[in-house]
Amino acid sequence: MKRIVLSIIVLLLPLLTFAQDATYGKNPTAGKYYDIRGFKMYCEVYGSGEPILLIHGNGGSIDNFVKQIPFFSKKYKVIIADSRAQGKSIDKKDSLSYDMMADDFAELLTKMNVPSANVIGWSDGGINGLLLAIRHPEKVRKLAITGANTAPDSTAVAPNLITEMVTEFDKLNKKPNKTDAEKNSAKLLKLMIDQPHIKPSDLKKIKSPTLVIGGDHDLIKPTHTVYIFENIPNAMLWIVPNSGHGTLIEHADEFNKKVDDFFNMPQKSKE
Repeated sequence: MKRIVLSIIVLLLPLLTFAQDATYGKNPTAGKYYDIRGFKMYCEVYGSGEPILLIHGNGGSIDNFVKQIPFFSKKYKVIIADSRAQGKSIDKKDSLSYDMMADDFAELLTKMNVPSANVIGWSDGGINGLLLAIRHPEKVRKLAITGANTAPDSTAVAPNLITEMVTEFDKLNKKPNKTDAEKNSAKLLKLMIDQPHIKPSDLKKIKSPTLVIGGDHDLIKPTHTVYIFENIPNAMLWIVPNSGHGTLIEHADEFNKKVDDFFNMPQKSKE
């Protein structure tokens, strides 16, 4: 069953080959469960200072940010949770949407007495970051997203990825007597196949300064990344050369510095 769960990560993060730190996501001194909107959300906190919320991608977990936590925790309070129905944040309900997850993160910050935070979102985490800024603008100071999409079709996503996800979902969905893990995997796959549906008018509502990032060989088409940038009023764009979907892993040092600089720089609106 682990193969099916991991297949989601493999589909989205084919270059995620780094050695994960066994501590992150399994650290009892840093971790805690929060009662969030009908489920228990597992969250770890590292460092102190201005808060930063990190949001992982589909099928991922806290340890996906192994290259970011040590860097940012030197000067920030790093807040990182397993998203609903992923990692240790178990949710057996049938329904799942990006809107739900954005509301989860807003509630998490409220429960932690954090009025607002800088946000870094990777892949599906970038979608969650966009929706957090749209639905709960007061919670997002600045936003950095990488590998996000606003539609689940070939205008945004590589066609071969869509085909692979649909094939995997159909195979799993037809299987009788599915385990809880298989049901959860199907739910996560269906999420990517059917969602998101973020309109240009929604993107224009984002008031937070935003750094929109994508790899020049990303699974999310660079033209779509540019489209997101063009529709957010106060945004900057960075297309990372010689990079796939894992910009923050493949180019970790440059990514961390660029995002840190962005969080600390005065932001000018686009003309």
